[in-house]
Amino acid sequence: MPTAQTIDQFDVLIAGGGAAGIGLAASLKVREPSLKIAIIEPSEVHYYQPSWTLVGGGAFNVKDSRRQTESLIPKGIHWIKDKITGFNPDANEVLIEHGSPIKYKQLAIATGLKSNWGAIPGLVETLGKNGVTSNYSFEFSPYTWELVKNLKSGKAIFTQPPMPIKCPGAPQKAMYLSCYEWQKQGNLGKIEVELNNAGAALFGVADFVPPLMEYVKKYKAKLNFNTNLVSVNGAAKKAIFAVKDADGNVSHVEKSFDMLHVVPPQGPQDCLKASPVANAEGFVDVDQFTLQHTRYPNIFGLGDCCSSPNSKTAAAARKQIVVVAENLLAAKNNLPLPTKYDGYGSCPLTVERGKIVLAEFGFGGKLLPTFPWLINPLKATKLAWILKKDVLPWLYWNAMLKGREWLARPFEN
Repeated sequence: MPTAQTIDQFDVLIAGGGAAGIGLAASLKVREPSLKIAIIEPSEVHYYQPSWTLVGGGAFNVKDSRRQTESLIPKGIHWIKDKITGFNPDANEVLIEHGSPIKYKQLAIATGLKSNWGAIPGLVETLGKNGVTSNYSFEFSPYTWELVKNLKSGKAIFTQPPMPIKCPGAPQKAMYLSCYEWQKQGNLGKIEVELNNAGAALFGVADFVPPLMEYVKKYKAKLNFNTNLVSVNGAAKKAIFAVKDADGNVSHVEKSFDMLHVVPPQGPQDCLKASPVANAEGFVDVDQFTLQHTRYPNIFGLGDCCSSPNSKTAAAARKQIVVVAENLLAAKNNLPLPTKYDGYGSCPLTVERGKIVLAEFGFGGKLLPTFPWLINPLKATKLAWILKKDVLPWLYWNAMLKGREWLARPFEN
């Protein structure tokens, strides 16, 4: 079998080997086995990131969230283990750190989001100690659970940066699971809990705010909106927040903490910023329905890196894989693009250990429940917890990354 280096041009090149990239490769290989497909991905380890919220709540073993990338690359797909440094769409090539540019007939960009830990001064130096943690990390999510178990009194602050971020519900899920444990221990009354959210609302889809507010009140948590973490002094256990008032004026407020759960600012990968395939914000510039690039018809984008205005979740990528696979193959054969993305995203909002509000929605906040006859989308249910904790991880490893597309088609075509 030829190696990736000896192939002059791939039929399909996939930039990024995360959930969206590997899932698309598997999907395309099932649909058209003869395609010459390659994935460019430097990471040797692949993570099931949606589980880290449960790790931080003591309900999931972090070791089960990690697998070797090599074991997940579909059979017959070439893996180019290198870092992408840029895109040259006019020459149909992707630039890599080591070696010649990789040429393609069609390109799918699935480079994900970058977590910018260094954007908050003092954060990197104190993560994993001094009571500072984050469920957005394989390394530090177990420390969240350690802190939660050991905190008996004091102040716990949870942060949420400006959008876009991976799984917009995850910052508050960390708070709910922590409060549930403190309540169970009988210590919640001695702990002051705050969610400091850079945004202006608890959740972006208004229908889900009332059931979430029931838990905010139950746990006696304080919500601070338009409040963004800008620096941390871990040794002093102090954090500074930029607070915007109704007139848009910004002031800085210092807060002491005993536990600080931080969600890092996030954005496009460096290789996308200012590249010819990106929009002004640095995301792959696609039609939100077809996911085809707005200027280069042989390029598609999917997952967290694309400009479609959907919630950035693994569930969104699962639906986008089908859209891109079918539309890319149609474009290859000069046919009309047959499949439209409906903006589907899912955020299982873990409000207590054993219950979840299963938020599923599309463009414009339209509710798109998969099992409306089984799970009430606006109530916290045990069934949704079982789905999140046991069913979805299995589906991720055994369906989404294998080209099996059960319940993965968009609701509207």
